[in-house]
Amino acid sequence: MKTGIFYGSATGTTADIARRIGRLLDVADKDIHDVGETTPDKVADYDTLVIGSSTWGDGALEDDWYDFVAGMQPLDLGGKKIAIFGCGDETMSDTFCNAVGILYERLRDTGATFIGEFPATGYHFDKSEASDGATMRGLVLDEVNHPELTATRLRDWTDQLKKEM
Repeated sequence: MKTGIFYGSATGTTADIARRIGRLLDVADKDIHDVGETTPDKVADYDTLVIGSSTWGDGALEDDWYDFVAGMQPLDLGGKKIAIFGCGDETMSDTFCNAVGILYERLRDTGATFIGEFPATGYHFDKSEASDGATMRGLVLDEVNHPELTATRLRDWTDQLKKEM
């Protein structure tokens, strides 16, 4: 099973997280892609897609994701697995890591199987498109307020992904 990581990052935080996930999953650097510098058809090269975005403004995707996800939506991703991660700021408690939920919603009709749901316990927010209350649709990280939790959450999530892939 070949894994590709696709991320959008305006400040470099999500890019750093993508590389850290790559190391934990033994994904080669050539298989880690900035969505602002690649095309959606590149996802065809992989069995598992690990995708990540930061959340901006009033809960929006990172800008580079809009065209990329629009290009992914018409693709038949049947047989592929998708895991989503996102970076956000818990003080934005009404939109915390919304990008994870937006990516899920935009891609759920592509035929892919989603993996990597993560417990919502330990997070502090009022609402998020990334959560149903008990779980998150993927891994969400707050590098602004809780960077001390990132390493453990990354390890736990990637260990879980290895079992689900």
